[in-house]
Amino acid sequence: MAAGSAIQIPSRLPLLLTHEGVLLPGSTMRTSVDSPRNMQLVRSRLLKGTSLRSTIIGVIPNTSDPTSDCDDLPSLHRIGTAALAVQVVGSNWPKPHYTLLVTGLCRFQILQLLKEKPYPVAEVEQLDRLEQFTNQHKSEEELGELSEQFYKYAVQLVEMLDMSVPAVAKLRRLLDNLPREALPDILTSIIRTSNQEKLQILDAVRLEERFKMTIPLLVRQIEGLKLLQKTRKPKQDDDKRIVAIRPNRRINHIPSTTEDEEEEDHDDVVMLEKKIRTSSMSEQALKLCLKEIKRLKKMPQSMPEYALTRNYLELMVELPWNKSTKDRLEIRAARILLDNDHYAMEKLKKRVLEYLAVRQLKNNLKGPILCFVGPPGVGKTSVGRSIAKTLGREFHRIALGGVCDQSDIRGHRRTYVGSMPGRIINGLKTVGVNNPVFLLDEVDKLGKSLQGDPAAALLEVLDPEQNHSFTDHYLNVAFDLSQVLFIATANTTATIPPALLDRMEIIQVPGYTQEEKIEIAHRHLIPKQLEQHGLTPQQIQIPQVTTLDIITRYTREAGVRSLDRKLGAICRAVAVKVAEGQHKETKPDRAEVGEGEDCKEHVTEDAKPESISDAADLALPPEMPILIDFHALKDILGPPMYETEVSERLSQPGVAIGLAWTPLGGEIMFVEASRMDGEGQLTLTGQLGDVMKESAHLAISWLRSNAKRYQLTNASGSFDLLDNTDIHLHFPAGAVTKDGPSAGVTIVTCLASLFSGRLVCSDVAMTGEITLRGLVLPVGGIKDKVLAAHRAGLKRVIIPQRNEKDLEEIAVNIRQDLTFVMASCLDEVLNAAFDGGFAVKPRVEHLNSKL
Repeated sequence: MAAGSAIQIPSRLPLLLTHEGVLLPGSTMRTSVDSPRNMQLVRSRLLKGTSLRSTIIGVIPNTSDPTSDCDDLPSLHRIGTAALAVQVVGSNWPKPHYTLLVTGLCRFQILQLLKEKPYPVAEVEQLDRLEQFTNQHKSEEELGELSEQFYKYAVQLVEMLDMSVPAVAKLRRLLDNLPREALPDILTSIIRTSNQEKLQILDAVRLEERFKMTIPLLVRQIEGLKLLQKTRKPKQDDDKRIVAIRPNRRINHIPSTTEDEEEEDHDDVVMLEKKIRTSSMSEQALKLCLKEIKRLKKMPQSMPEYALTRNYLELMVELPWNKSTKDRLEIRAARILLDNDHYAMEKLKKRVLEYLAVRQLKNNLKGPILCFVGPPGVGKTSVGRSIAKTLGREFHRIALGGVCDQSDIRGHRRTYVGSMPGRIINGLKTVGVNNPVFLLDEVDKLGKSLQGDPAAALLEVLDPEQNHSFTDHYLNVAFDLSQVLFIATANTTATIPPALLDRMEIIQVPGYTQEEKIEIAHRHLIPKQLEQHGLTPQQIQIPQVTTLDIITRYTREAGVRSLDRKLGAICRAVAVKVAEGQHKETKPDRAEVGEGEDCKEHVTEDAKPESISDAADLALPPEMPILIDFHALKDILGPPMYETEVSERLSQPGVAIGLAWTPLGGEIMFVEASRMDGEGQLTLTGQLGDVMKESAHLAISWLRSNAKRYQLTNASGSFDLLDNTDIHLHFPAGAVTKDGPSAGVTIVTCLASLFSGRLVCSDVAMTGEITLRGLVLPVGGIKDKVLAAHRAGLKRVIIPQRNEKDLEEIAVNIRQDLTFVMASCLDEVLNAAFDGGFAVKPRVEHLNSKL
């Protein structure tokens, strides 16, 4: 195209709707596009276009693009700016959007909107002359005095700035090289003006009107610079760079934000800096935050790092660096509160009261690291909440079951997208104090993966010598955790790494006895279930005998969760009866039933308060209170799930009862043995581990070596027990994996019963490890095992002699119900396991002649 020829924009232009910022001819603007129609315009027109014509779009200011394609377009601003799309950048963070860099060409007027979907297209009329300027085309006479006045103010404004700055020097050259008619739009886009003022300049189609509106803006800017130079102290020349003209980053990067929003963002950053300076964070953290706030001020808001840095600084301000709650140290009140919340658990209560006592004597006591180990349902988590309530501290629970990423503990480094602090720091932010009670639930169920080992990350958290300077990867500064009271819970210590176990104070929480369960049910569980189901004690009665039946015949657990569920089922059944009774009281004429049901109702009404076992009758409202007896239990909960089967299963030789420990509490375990003709093989079934298999081999070896002594023979009468004989040992519940050394004495007793043909006493259970010499060694979990024997109705328990000290942990009433046999060797075990003892053939002393 020859120089001086006019350039025409297309008569039809796709329209980009913006409401943040005004693009003037000759200026450049970066705008964000995330609405449906604008996104479709970018995809269909700019990204797929191949010609220069396809990069020309119409930018309509002061118009919002609807958030949905179904919504109608709002009224469009009459005047727009034809623009050339210079750059398109796409991003999916934080949501899909495009960032456009557009340069204004000329004004246009919308004549007719041709279509609205998928993006608006309009027929337009070009308002400005657009030429290829190689030099000034109009003389000063043609432009008149108005342009001269404008040019004078523009030069005065630029010369007040630092000419050593490249951008200022370039602007000075543009004033001389560009045609005067293009200067109002360019200078308006550079100086500090509001969007409304820019909109007025855009709507000024006549050049003279444009000059008249721009000159007051220049004068205002000049006066502002003069006032700034008078008020500020003389500094080095670099201070000239701090001018009232809007910084370049606001021109080029965020023109899409309105002036009010820019001021608001600036105020927010200033307020954030004020909060940082007034916070009580450590010196290292304060230094880092001040450094980050300086970076934030220089950073464009469109950058993803802007939001990350701001979130980081806000987190640092919200953390409780020195904010703490005051402990309640009244020991008597704490004891009363713990006793009201929990029955039994004497060890836990004693440890909490010890902490309170020491805390009274020493103010800066570090928080202990406690680990409650016990079967499910015994109240480990709830007692942690009660401890926080007793101390008057905030409580926060962190569930660690299944966590397999060390970043959950230590956080992510801020170099990653979507980084966030770990659960420890997040918990501190949530509670807002630096001395809460943290419950690390299910610490024995931590996993391990390619993302690291969270159990290893907990070593720093749970070490009193290290956690005063815990460093989260996200914070990257030390935080003091020494005042936090950490309480971990676990079902077993077998899966906890030794290094982590060494850092915690282990407190065993054994299962409850039947008497304790009855007390817990009537003190806590039944009132809770009545409240949850809208019942009152005047509507339902659950005697202690009924509670004992539920415990012994419908649940068999160390805790009380199943008991709680059974009580809930009873309350639901009673709620149905009560609701139906109320309904029939309001409509008595509809209460009609069969004769057989009437008879049953009249028989029971006279005898006692109505039992829900008489539930067949719906004719009359039930008499209150409804009594829950054995028949009602059978109707509601079905037939009993557990029956006493010990005496039935010990009706033949080759069966003995052992005691086992599981993460769910103690259990009784039957061991069965049989023999048949064969080649002397020993078969073991029941998913046994290596230790239990070795115990079985030890038992058969000891019996073979002592067969003559105990007169044990095989089917053919030989003292070689495996001569032409195969032995099969089975441990029922074959789907459950079993392992451990404590079944040794049970296997010996079972095999001795098999080969002697005698029955083992049906009320005897035993536990203990054996050696090849016939010694009985101590084992663990004695309390849980004894409680399991008591639940099963057994009367005698054989335990190793060296485990006698463990009986002190068992309640007195349990010890009175059971008879304990302390055994140091297998002879004592066999004598106690069989009625009348186990006969031993006396040894004949042979005298050797010396003649």
